[in-house]
Amino acid sequence: MDMTGISDGDFERYRRLIYDESGIHFTALNRAILESRLKERLREREGETALSYFEKLRSDKGELRDFLDSITTNLTRFFRNQAHFDALEKFVIPALIDVKKNEGNYHIKIWSAGCATGEEPYTIAMLLAGLLSPPWNFSIIASDLSLQCLMKAKEGFYADAHMSGVPETTLRKYFDRAEGGWKIHRDIMAKVRFDYHNLKNDPGFNNIDIVFCRNVLIYFDEAAQRAVIERFWNAMAKKSFLFIGHSESLFGMRTNFTFVKTPFATLYKKWV
Repeated sequence: MDMTGISDGDFERYRRLIYDESGIHFTALNRAILESRLKERLREREGETALSYFEKLRSDKGELRDFLDSITTNLTRFFRNQAHFDALEKFVIPALIDVKKNEGNYHIKIWSAGCATGEEPYTIAMLLAGLLSPPWNFSIIASDLSLQCLMKAKEGFYADAHMSGVPETTLRKYFDRAEGGWKIHRDIMAKVRFDYHNLKNDPGFNNIDIVFCRNVLIYFDEAAQRAVIERFWNAMAKKSFLFIGHSESLFGMRTNFTFVKTPFATLYKKWV
């Protein structure tokens, strides 16, 4: 393969395959990312060409899964975009408590979609553990397209370099010191179930009270975004809330979600 880049024909073949299998949309603007990840895969497989590897991806589901894993970007950290967690604590949870108390339902279900290495769902778990007391309880489903990230998340260990932004009181309360980093307490880890999931497919979840899907929609084109948002709607409870990234918006998209502006952050709600 020409190490200066892949051919236009190869780019189009891979672009379409990736879109059909995951909904991730590569354009000319982010072509360099795809080229870089593809070169890495081919360097690991001496003698493989862009075309022969493409044919392998079409016939080998395991290899396809690993390739999709390699092209995803997994930038995250604990308490990322603090305003969202302020809105969760001071607006969303109180609203849900009022609703669910009337229903006699004291369990809050959260889905962290595109959870990467687990910092987001663990942050939510730590926050809710400090907010809710019996009879209230909660559980979190955390999903991602990357098996490598999910394996890292399940370990619950994070190096010192990844702990910036975590308050000292939170470290002492919900982490144990380990060599070179920190290990999340077992009771927090027990609140999170990690699951491999491609957002292109129906999740099989229902009655979800809160969905976090932040900085994921930006990788999809408009049609794929609409499909994902519709799947969220169908998976969510009649009274529920959706968080997306600060740079993302449902503006101009035909959706049943209602825009909510709180004193802390903007989000969306399903209220039927």
